[in-house]
Amino acid sequence: MEKPTRIAILPSPVMGHINPLVEFTKRLVAHHNLAVTFIVPTIGSPSKTLKQVLQTLPPGADVVYLPPVSVDGKTTSAKPEAHVSLAIKLSLTPVREVIKSLKASSKLVALVLDPFGADAFAVAKEFDILSYIFFIVSATALCLSFELPNLDKTVSGEFRDMKEPLKLPGCVPVQGRDLMEPIQDRSDDAYKMILNQSKSFFFVDGIILNSFLGFEEEAIQALLKEEPGKPAVYPVGPLIRMGMTDTVEESYECLTWLDNQPSKSVLFISFGSGGTLSCDQTKEIALGLELSGQRFLWVVRSPNNEKSNANFLSAESFEDPFPFLPKGFLERVKGRGLVVSSWAPQAQVLSHGSTGGFLSHCGWNSILESVVHGVPLIAWPLYAEHKMNAVLFTESVKVALRPKESGNGVVSCEEVSRVVGSLMEGEEGKRIRQRMEELKEAAAKTLGEDGCSSKALSKLVGIWKKRAISC
Repeated sequence: MEKPTRIAILPSPVMGHINPLVEFTKRLVAHHNLAVTFIVPTIGSPSKTLKQVLQTLPPGADVVYLPPVSVDGKTTSAKPEAHVSLAIKLSLTPVREVIKSLKASSKLVALVLDPFGADAFAVAKEFDILSYIFFIVSATALCLSFELPNLDKTVSGEFRDMKEPLKLPGCVPVQGRDLMEPIQDRSDDAYKMILNQSKSFFFVDGIILNSFLGFEEEAIQALLKEEPGKPAVYPVGPLIRMGMTDTVEESYECLTWLDNQPSKSVLFISFGSGGTLSCDQTKEIALGLELSGQRFLWVVRSPNNEKSNANFLSAESFEDPFPFLPKGFLERVKGRGLVVSSWAPQAQVLSHGSTGGFLSHCGWNSILESVVHGVPLIAWPLYAEHKMNAVLFTESVKVALRPKESGNGVVSCEEVSRVVGSLMEGEEGKRIRQRMEELKEAAAKTLGEDGCSSKALSKLVGIWKKRAISC
């Protein structure tokens, strides 16, 4: 029996990184008849949510969970990016064993790495297979990654103190303070990790990008320009999670509630699988939603006054969030507002006909879901590269409004009410809605049979299958 052509995927054990790779795998299996093995590092035991998502992989894809590792005491950084990167580095020995086994039993041609797993590039080289980075965020962020080694040499001090905005090829200018959060403290292990990761990008065989030409055209065109020493880039997006993987009763309740709301009348509020707000900000959002008079569906989590990414490594809320809401709020908004704890089926909510806006933390997966379903945005960046994304959406692509913070760093309830009303009923909101409809059409076209993203993926698979002939 002929061995199947196979690729291995080494993701980060983080939901926002796993989801697009699962969708990528589904396309490889369904459209290109490839076999895929997920090699999943874990910090402690794999979460219930992680297992549920990986259970949606199609026949032809399998999962190997690596032994759990502990990063306690092994890094001085408190940033989750450093912890995830270290966890993958500590898992390289079992990764090597899995790759060795796959190489012996199948036509293993490539290892696809999460950006945090760039250290595993050496494993691909050791076993003479191709190596790729699956870049899970924007083309703009990828342009920054290519430029970071040069910035490290030429910029003194912290990037947030740069006097002039950073101008990257094909990208909207970005102020230093809006660059990705893990590089804002150059003494932190997270910065060193991101820098080393960026340097390693120049040595892989290619970078798979979850974006598309119709969305970030100028930045992607700059990335596609061939330059000595720079790897090929394959824009294959938008790859988004489409199906539901949970059966929580409350999930169905919110969809049933949406069924009874007028068309495009509901603002969906969610800060992703990892985002958290302070106690004060949670209360101001609640009061602002009440003041706005608009219909809304809000996924609320227990607040955290210390971190905006407290749920980065766990999608569940740590405490019951409802006691943190203003007294009497739930009773006063009953009927026009629904508040659910921790999780809602985001893809189904955004595709629902009653959803007319999305207040988002600007995580890349959420943004692509919004684009695919044509839902206009309110940009509320929290951590990671979210501020860069907010600049892209508000100033370049022009599909989002962004509220202004007051002097204490909190967005007031009056400002929340203003921006919500503007998006849902104002002239600015109408313009953004029209632009989102255009992007929705472009997203559908690029993933069609003759679309740019489908062609980029076919080109990549062609390289892999050619490689398999010699295995």
